[in-house]
Amino acid sequence: MLDACERVAGAFLLLLALPVILSSALVVRVLSGRSPWIAHRRMGWQGADLWMLKLRTMWGTEPGGTAGWVEYIDDAEGPARKRAGDPRVANRFARFCRRHSIDELPQLWHVVAGEMSLIGPRPMTLTELRRYYGEDAAEILRVKPGLAGLWQVSGRNRLTYEERRRLDLKFVREAGPGMYLTILLRTLPEVLGGENTW
Repeated sequence: MLDACERVAGAFLLLLALPVILSSALVVRVLSGRSPWIAHRRMGWQGADLWMLKLRTMWGTEPGGTAGWVEYIDDAEGPARKRAGDPRVANRFARFCRRHSIDELPQLWHVVAGEMSLIGPRPMTLTELRRYYGEDAAEILRVKPGLAGLWQVSGRNRLTYEERRRLDLKFVREAGPGMYLTILLRTLPEVLGGENTW
C-alpha cells in the first residue's frame, strides 16, 4: 500500500518539479556544452544496481560514457569525495543546484518506477557501504533507498560517515509513520535553507 502511495505521490511531485528540472537542465546544457543528465551507479534495494539519475553539476572532470541523452558515471568513491569548496563544482549555478538539491529532483522518476522511496537511506556506492558500513550494509540494503533520509535532515554533509551509519540504522530499525512524516516535513525547510551542504 505504501509503495503504491509513494509512486502516486512521486508522480505528482515530479509533475510539480518538472518546470524547475527542465529550466535548470537547459541552463546546465548551455553552461557545460554537455548533456545535463548524468546517472551515477549506486547500490539499490537488496543490492541491485541503481543508475541514479541526477542533473549535472560538475563538468569537464567526470569519467563516463554517454548512451543516448544520459552520461553514465561509475565512480567507486561516489559521495565520499565530496568536500566543502569542491573544485569540481566551479560554477555558481551548479553550486546553487547542489545547495538546494535541485540536482536530485530527477530521482523522483526512480520513486515513480518503484526503485526508490521518498524517504529512506540515501543510495551509496558499493565501496562506501563496504568501507563505512561494514557488516551493517546488508541491513541498510533491506529497505529501498530514499530521496531523503534521516541524516539529510540531521546535518546533511556536515555529518561523518559514522554518524550517517548510526542514523541510517536508526531509520531501518525504528521506522514508522511518525518518523516517516517527521523526515518528510523537515526535508523542505532543510532543502530551501541549504545550510548544511555545499
